[in-house]
Amino acid sequence: MKGVVTQPDKPVGRKQVLTPPPVKVTALAHALPVYQPETLKGRAIEGLLTGLDAVVVVAYGRILPRYVLEAPKCGCINVHGSLLPKLRGAAPIQRSIINGDRCTGVTTMYMDAGMDTGDMILTKALEIGEYETSEELYERLAPIGADLLVETLRLVEAGNAPRMSQNEALATYAPPLDKAEAPLDFTKPAAALSKQVCGQNPWPVAETMLFEKRLKVYGARKGGPTTDAPGTANGTPEGIAVACGDGALLILTDIQLEGGKRMPSCVFLNGRPVKELIL
Repeated sequence: MKGVVTQPDKPVGRKQVLTPPPVKVTALAHALPVYQPETLKGRAIEGLLTGLDAVVVVAYGRILPRYVLEAPKCGCINVHGSLLPKLRGAAPIQRSIINGDRCTGVTTMYMDAGMDTGDMILTKALEIGEYETSEELYERLAPIGADLLVETLRLVEAGNAPRMSQNEALATYAPPLDKAEAPLDFTKPAAALSKQVCGQNPWPVAETMLFEKRLKVYGARKGGPTTDAPGTANGTPEGIAVACGDGALLILTDIQLEGGKRMPSCVFLNGRPVKELIL
Protein backbone atom coordinates (compact mmCIF):
# COMPACT_ATOMS: atom_id res chain seq x y z
CA MET A 1 0.00 0.00 0.00
CA LYS A 2 1.48 3.31 -1.09
CA GLY A 3 -0.43 5.49 1.35
CA VAL A 4 -3.72 6.83 2.70
CA VAL A 5 -5.27 10.11 1.56
CA THR A 6 -7.80 11.69 3.92
CA GLN A 7 -9.23 15.05 4.91
CA PRO A 8 -7.13 17.59 6.87
CA ASP A 9 -7.42 17.65 10.67
CA LYS A 10 -10.40 19.76 11.76
CA PRO A 11 -11.49 21.60 14.94
CA VAL A 12 -14.04 19.53 16.87
CA GLY A 13 -16.30 20.26 19.84
CA ARG A 14 -16.95 23.36 21.90
CA LYS A 15 -13.24 23.92 22.50
CA GLN A 16 -12.51 23.42 18.79
CA VAL A 17 -9.70 20.94 19.43
CA LEU A 18 -7.82 20.10 16.22
CA THR A 19 -8.72 16.45 15.64
CA PRO A 20 -7.43 13.99 13.02
CA PRO A 21 -9.88 11.89 10.97
CA PRO A 22 -10.29 8.35 12.38
CA VAL A 23 -8.79 6.85 9.22
CA LYS A 24 -5.59 8.83 9.83
CA VAL A 25 -5.31 7.47 13.36
CA THR A 26 -5.77 3.91 12.10
CA ALA A 27 -3.32 4.38 9.23
CA LEU A 28 -0.60 5.76 11.49
CA ALA A 29 -1.14 2.90 13.93
CA HIS A 30 -0.28 0.56 11.05
CA ALA A 31 2.74 2.66 10.01
CA LEU A 32 1.12 3.72 6.72
CA PRO A 33 2.02 7.06 5.08
CA VAL A 34 -0.81 9.61 5.41
CA TYR A 35 -1.50 12.51 3.05
CA GLN A 36 -3.98 15.29 3.84
CA PRO A 37 -4.17 17.70 0.90
CA GLU A 38 -6.42 20.74 1.26
CA THR A 39 -7.57 20.17 -2.32
CA LEU A 40 -7.19 17.62 -5.11
CA LYS A 41 -7.35 20.30 -7.77
CA GLY A 42 -4.33 21.31 -9.81
CA ARG A 43 -2.98 17.75 -9.80
CA ALA A 44 -2.12 18.10 -6.12
CA ILE A 45 -1.50 14.37 -5.58
CA GLU A 46 -0.43 13.38 -9.08
CA GLY A 47 3.00 12.18 -7.91
CA LEU A 48 1.41 9.86 -5.37
CA LEU A 49 -0.61 8.11 -8.08
CA THR A 50 2.34 6.99 -10.18
CA GLY A 51 2.48 3.23 -10.70
CA LEU A 52 -0.67 2.40 -8.76
CA ASP A 53 -2.77 -0.66 -9.58
CA ALA A 54 -5.92 0.65 -7.85
CA VAL A 55 -7.28 3.42 -5.64
CA VAL A 56 -9.92 2.55 -3.03
CA VAL A 57 -12.34 5.34 -2.10
CA VAL A 58 -14.67 5.19 0.92
CA ALA A 59 -16.65 8.27 2.02
CA TYR A 60 -13.85 10.67 1.05
CA GLY A 61 -16.32 13.53 0.79
CA ARG A 62 -14.95 15.20 -2.34
CA ILE A 63 -15.40 14.70 -6.07
CA LEU A 64 -12.30 13.13 -7.59
CA PRO A 65 -10.73 14.99 -10.54
CA ARG A 66 -10.33 13.11 -13.80
CA TYR A 67 -6.55 12.80 -13.38
CA VAL A 68 -7.15 10.78 -10.20
CA LEU A 69 -9.84 8.59 -11.78
CA GLU A 70 -7.66 7.77 -14.78
CA ALA A 71 -4.33 7.19 -13.00
CA PRO A 72 -4.56 3.66 -11.51
CA LYS A 73 -4.25 0.71 -13.89
CA CYS A 74 -7.38 -1.02 -12.55
CA GLY A 75 -9.30 2.17 -11.80
CA CYS A 76 -10.74 3.77 -8.68
CA ILE A 77 -12.95 1.45 -6.66
CA ASN A 78 -15.65 2.81 -4.38
CA VAL A 79 -17.66 1.29 -1.52
CA HIS A 80 -21.18 2.78 -1.38
CA GLY A 81 -23.80 2.25 1.35
CA SER A 82 -26.77 1.31 -0.82
CA LEU A 83 -27.88 -1.10 -3.51
CA LEU A 84 -27.11 1.02 -6.52
CA PRO A 85 -28.59 2.58 -8.56
CA LYS A 86 -30.87 3.32 -5.60
CA LEU A 87 -29.80 6.12 -3.27
CA ARG A 88 -26.86 7.66 -5.06
CA GLY A 89 -25.32 10.51 -3.10
CA ALA A 90 -24.06 11.54 0.31
CA ALA A 91 -26.62 10.06 2.73
CA PRO A 92 -27.76 6.64 1.50
CA ILE A 93 -27.96 5.04 4.93
CA GLN A 94 -30.04 7.80 6.50
CA ARG A 95 -32.30 8.17 3.47
CA SER A 96 -32.99 4.45 3.25
CA ILE A 97 -34.48 4.61 6.76
CA ILE A 98 -36.31 7.92 6.26
CA ASN A 99 -37.80 6.59 3.01
CA GLY A 100 -39.14 3.56 4.83
CA ASP A 101 -37.13 1.05 2.79
CA ARG A 102 -37.18 -2.50 4.12
CA CYS A 103 -33.87 -3.46 2.55
CA THR A 104 -30.59 -1.77 1.71
CA GLY A 105 -27.00 -2.95 1.32
CA VAL A 106 -23.53 -2.23 0.03
CA THR A 107 -22.20 -1.90 -3.51
CA THR A 108 -18.63 -1.85 -4.78
CA MET A 109 -18.12 -0.13 -8.11
CA TYR A 110 -15.66 1.35 -10.56
CA MET A 111 -15.79 5.13 -10.22
CA ASP A 112 -16.41 7.46 -13.14
CA ALA A 113 -16.93 11.20 -13.43
CA GLY A 114 -20.57 11.00 -12.26
CA MET A 115 -21.98 10.80 -8.74
CA ASP A 116 -22.11 7.07 -7.90
CA THR A 117 -22.86 6.22 -11.54
CA GLY A 118 -19.98 3.82 -12.28
CA ASP A 119 -20.23 0.16 -13.24
CA MET A 120 -21.02 -2.11 -10.29
CA ILE A 121 -18.76 -4.96 -9.19
CA LEU A 122 -20.39 -6.67 -6.18
CA THR A 123 -23.47 -6.08 -4.01
CA LYS A 124 -24.72 -7.44 -0.70
CA ALA A 125 -28.23 -6.82 0.64
CA LEU A 126 -29.30 -6.31 4.26
CA GLU A 127 -32.76 -6.04 5.85
CA ILE A 128 -33.44 -2.85 7.82
CA GLY A 129 -34.87 -3.26 11.33
CA GLU A 130 -38.29 -1.73 11.98
CA TYR A 131 -36.95 0.95 14.33
CA GLU A 132 -33.25 0.79 13.48
CA THR A 133 -31.43 4.13 13.59
CA SER A 134 -28.99 5.27 10.94
CA GLU A 135 -26.16 4.89 13.45
CA GLU A 136 -27.15 1.28 14.17
CA LEU A 137 -27.52 0.51 10.48
CA TYR A 138 -24.12 2.01 9.73
CA GLU A 139 -22.54 -0.23 12.38
CA ARG A 140 -24.03 -3.28 10.65
CA LEU A 141 -23.16 -2.18 7.12
CA ALA A 142 -19.54 -1.23 7.86
CA PRO A 143 -18.16 -4.77 8.31
CA ILE A 144 -20.18 -5.97 5.31
CA GLY A 145 -18.61 -3.20 3.23
CA ALA A 146 -15.14 -4.11 4.45
CA ASP A 147 -15.57 -7.78 3.56
CA LEU A 148 -17.09 -6.92 0.18
CA LEU A 149 -14.15 -4.62 -0.58
CA VAL A 150 -11.61 -7.36 0.20
CA GLU A 151 -13.48 -9.78 -2.07
CA THR A 152 -13.69 -7.10 -4.77
CA LEU A 153 -9.95 -6.41 -4.68
CA ARG A 154 -9.19 -10.13 -4.95
CA LEU A 155 -11.37 -10.38 -8.05
CA VAL A 156 -9.84 -7.25 -9.57
CA GLU A 157 -6.32 -8.57 -8.94
CA ALA A 158 -7.24 -11.89 -10.57
CA GLY A 159 -8.85 -10.15 -13.53
CA ASN A 160 -12.21 -11.79 -12.78
CA ALA A 161 -14.17 -8.83 -11.40
CA PRO A 162 -17.65 -8.47 -12.92
CA ARG A 163 -18.68 -5.17 -14.45
CA MET A 164 -22.40 -4.40 -14.42
CA SER A 165 -23.77 -1.11 -15.75
CA GLN A 166 -26.40 0.69 -13.67
CA ASN A 167 -29.99 1.00 -14.84
CA GLU A 168 -30.56 4.76 -15.03
CA ALA A 169 -34.34 4.28 -15.03
CA LEU A 170 -34.10 2.90 -11.48
CA ALA A 171 -31.79 5.58 -10.09
CA THR A 172 -32.79 7.49 -6.95
CA TYR A 173 -30.85 10.02 -4.90
CA ALA A 174 -29.83 10.53 -1.27
CA PRO A 175 -28.96 14.20 -0.71
CA PRO A 176 -27.18 15.24 2.50
CA LEU A 177 -29.35 15.75 5.56
CA ASP A 178 -30.02 19.30 6.68
CA LYS A 179 -30.93 20.74 10.09
CA ALA A 180 -33.99 22.31 8.47
CA GLU A 181 -35.43 18.77 8.10
CA ALA A 182 -35.34 18.10 11.87
CA PRO A 183 -38.74 19.53 12.99
CA LEU A 184 -41.48 16.92 13.27
CA ASP A 185 -44.73 17.70 11.42
CA PHE A 186 -47.46 15.86 13.27
CA THR A 187 -49.92 16.23 10.40
CA LYS A 188 -47.91 13.46 8.72
CA PRO A 189 -48.53 9.73 9.35
CA ALA A 190 -47.04 8.26 12.52
CA ALA A 191 -45.08 5.58 10.64
CA ALA A 192 -43.39 8.18 8.44
CA LEU A 193 -42.45 10.26 11.50
CA SER A 194 -40.96 7.23 13.25
CA LYS A 195 -38.76 6.67 10.18
CA GLN A 196 -37.73 10.33 10.25
CA VAL A 197 -36.71 10.01 13.90
CA CYS A 198 -34.70 6.84 13.29
CA GLY A 199 -33.05 8.14 10.14
CA GLN A 200 -32.02 11.44 11.77
CA ASN A 201 -30.35 9.75 14.74
CA PRO A 202 -27.51 10.66 15.47
CA TRP A 203 -27.76 13.80 13.26
CA PRO A 204 -29.47 16.21 12.92
CA VAL A 205 -31.88 14.60 15.46
CA ALA A 206 -35.63 15.09 15.01
CA GLU A 207 -37.16 17.73 17.24
CA THR A 208 -40.32 19.45 18.42
CA MET A 209 -41.25 21.89 21.20
CA LEU A 210 -42.41 21.01 24.71
CA PHE A 211 -42.97 23.44 27.60
CA GLU A 212 -41.66 26.16 25.23
CA LYS A 213 -38.32 24.35 25.01
CA ARG A 214 -36.73 22.39 22.19
CA LEU A 215 -37.28 18.65 22.57
CA LYS A 216 -34.89 16.36 20.72
CA VAL A 217 -36.35 12.99 19.79
CA TYR A 218 -33.85 10.13 19.37
CA GLY A 219 -36.36 7.28 19.29
CA ALA A 220 -40.03 6.87 18.38
CA ARG A 221 -42.45 4.22 17.22
CA LYS A 222 -45.96 4.03 15.88
CA GLY A 223 -48.63 3.46 18.53
CA GLY A 224 -52.33 2.72 18.49
CA PRO A 225 -55.26 4.73 17.09
CA THR A 226 -56.42 8.10 18.44
CA THR A 227 -59.18 10.62 17.79
CA ASP A 228 -57.12 13.56 19.07
CA ALA A 229 -56.11 16.39 16.77
CA PRO A 230 -52.65 16.08 15.21
CA GLY A 231 -49.99 17.39 17.61
CA THR A 232 -51.95 16.60 20.79
CA ALA A 233 -49.58 15.10 23.35
CA ASN A 234 -50.44 12.96 26.35
CA GLY A 235 -48.38 11.18 28.98
CA THR A 236 -48.83 7.40 28.91
CA PRO A 237 -47.07 4.48 30.65
CA GLU A 238 -45.09 3.98 27.42
CA GLY A 239 -43.98 7.59 27.24
CA ILE A 240 -45.15 10.76 25.51
CA ALA A 241 -47.78 9.87 22.90
CA VAL A 242 -48.52 12.40 20.15
CA ALA A 243 -51.49 12.25 17.77
CA CYS A 244 -50.56 12.27 14.09
CA GLY A 245 -52.33 13.10 10.86
CA ASP A 246 -53.34 9.52 10.04
CA GLY A 247 -55.23 9.00 13.31
CA ALA A 248 -52.38 7.06 14.93
CA LEU A 249 -50.15 7.86 17.89
CA LEU A 250 -46.41 8.42 17.74
CA ILE A 251 -44.76 7.21 20.96
CA LEU A 252 -41.67 9.27 21.73
CA THR A 253 -39.42 6.73 23.43
CA ASP A 254 -36.02 8.44 23.71
CA ILE A 255 -35.88 12.21 24.28
CA GLN A 256 -33.85 15.14 25.56
CA LEU A 257 -35.43 18.40 26.66
CA GLU A 258 -33.35 21.51 26.06
CA GLY A 259 -30.99 22.00 29.01
CA GLY A 260 -31.57 18.48 30.32
CA LYS A 261 -30.24 14.95 29.95
CA ARG A 262 -31.24 12.39 27.36
CA MET A 263 -33.55 9.74 28.81
CA PRO A 264 -36.52 7.44 28.07
CA SER A 265 -39.64 9.56 27.86
CA CYS A 266 -41.43 7.32 30.40
CA VAL A 267 -38.71 8.33 32.91
CA PHE A 268 -39.02 11.97 31.85
CA LEU A 269 -42.74 11.87 32.64
CA ASN A 270 -42.16 11.07 36.31
CA GLY A 271 -43.37 14.20 38.07
CA ARG A 272 -44.06 15.96 34.78
CA PRO A 273 -47.71 15.59 33.73
CA VAL A 274 -48.06 15.95 29.98
CA LYS A 275 -51.72 16.15 29.09
CA GLU A 276 -53.46 17.67 26.09
CA LEU A 277 -50.45 19.70 25.03
CA ILE A 278 -50.21 20.74 21.42
CA LEU A 279 -46.71 20.22 20.04
